[in-house]
Amino acid sequence: MSNDPHLAERVAKAKKIIAAPANFKVCEGCDSIVAARVVTCPNCHGYRFDESPTRVVDQATHLASRPQQSVTAEDLS
Repeated sequence: MSNDPHLAERVAKAKKIIAAPANFKVCEGCDSIVAARVVTCPNCHGYRFDESPTRVVDQATHLASRPQQSVTAEDLS
C-alpha cells in the first residue's frame, strides 16, 4: 500500500461503503458514489443512479485504487 495519506483516506472511505453498499449509489453521469438519499449528484448535478450493491462495491474498489481525478465542490472552496 502507498504511503500517500490521501489514498489511505480513500481506502478507508471505500471500506465503509463496501460494508454497507445499500446506503449508497453510483452517479451514472460522473461515476461518483453518493448517499442513497440524494436526489441529484452534488458533483455533476446528474439525476440518474445505479443503486445495485454490486455496482457500488465495484466502483468503491476502483476509486480506492487510484488518486482522485475529479473536481468536487470542496476543491473549489
